[in-house]
Amino acid sequence: MVKAVARRRKRLIALAALVLLALAVFFNLPGFVDARLNAIATAPPYAVSARAQQLHERLFVADLHDDLLLWPRDPLQRHGHGQTDVPRLLAGGVSLQVFTTVTKTPRGMNFDRNAGDSDNITLLAMAQRWPPRTWTSLLERALHQSRKLHQAARDSHGQLRLVTSQAQLAAALADGLPAARGQLLAVLGTEGLHPLEGRLEHIDRLYEAGFRVLGLTHFLDNEVGGSAHGLDKGGLTPFGQQVVRQLQQRRMIVDLAHASPAVIDDVLAVTRRPVIVSHTGVQAVCPGPRNLSDAQIRAIAARGGVMGMGFFQGAMCELSVERIVRSIRHVAQVAGVQHVALGSDFDGATRTVFDGTGLALITEGLLQAGFSEAEIADIMGGNVLRLLQTELPAN
Repeated sequence: MVKAVARRRKRLIALAALVLLALAVFFNLPGFVDARLNAIATAPPYAVSARAQQLHERLFVADLHDDLLLWPRDPLQRHGHGQTDVPRLLAGGVSLQVFTTVTKTPRGMNFDRNAGDSDNITLLAMAQRWPPRTWTSLLERALHQSRKLHQAARDSHGQLRLVTSQAQLAAALADGLPAARGQLLAVLGTEGLHPLEGRLEHIDRLYEAGFRVLGLTHFLDNEVGGSAHGLDKGGLTPFGQQVVRQLQQRRMIVDLAHASPAVIDDVLAVTRRPVIVSHTGVQAVCPGPRNLSDAQIRAIAARGGVMGMGFFQGAMCELSVERIVRSIRHVAQVAGVQHVALGSDFDGATRTVFDGTGLALITEGLLQAGFSEAEIADIMGGNVLRLLQTELPAN
């Protein structure tokens, strides 16, 4: 009897150890996945010419897309993995970063065709110990990530400043170039309108939480319309048409990244305000389901829009500064330099050319490609700044 009790006790201890080991692996998995997926092709430090560095330090540098909020990293601490954090962005001379929230991605993600019946983010949310309400609600996932940004801004002692209006942007610029003062301005966006969950009233929830850049779709079709990577790739749904009207009435900027060609056409047919494509490539440089044709580039530019060139394989087909510069040049030639910007897709579960400290490499590449300093100022952030100065809510 005593031996049987001892054996049972040993089995229970072994089982408990296995459970603890499994939990330890599970809760540490997000950090492993983060480090593995958010890799860089070229490690820092990055050297540029004295001319490029001096010019870069005078520029208002803005980037239209960063998914840092998804990962288990404190935005205010410098990390040795992943692609960005506030210290690295400031070291790269960035004055304004659009941070986006990710709420649903398909398992076994396919760049061309994804069904909407699976989701990677649920397990990621559980493993990061997000509140249980985020396990079943896409809206709560977006709001949880937005709170992470708000909290970082409060904890930063002025180093990180969230901007939601033209008045706030003007106040933030009153004392000069933010990066030169050690300050990063942040604009909050979402990668796809999955958080609406088919309910128009959720637009108000997102607005109140500070969201100002709204991607319509991500890797899956949703209630708003088709994704470039979805099964149907359809246009705006009747619900989606209502959504676009409300976004524009609220002065929330429509982002067509990941949108199907039909959704792009439908939005451009009804929009009265400029739109953006926050992170993309161009078909002429890199054929792909989410990259823009010349006709789309012209149509977006005709509405006063801005297109951010990505730093990742799917946008460039080759991880190099030269490819980024080629894509920028193509948009400039097709539509004008005032319509092209940076859209890194930093920390978007994709490998990029460099991390957040390496933006001066693009300034160097643009100089070598023959762009003037005024054109480089527009490309590196001036175009984004002008759009925000007119398209954000006034107050």
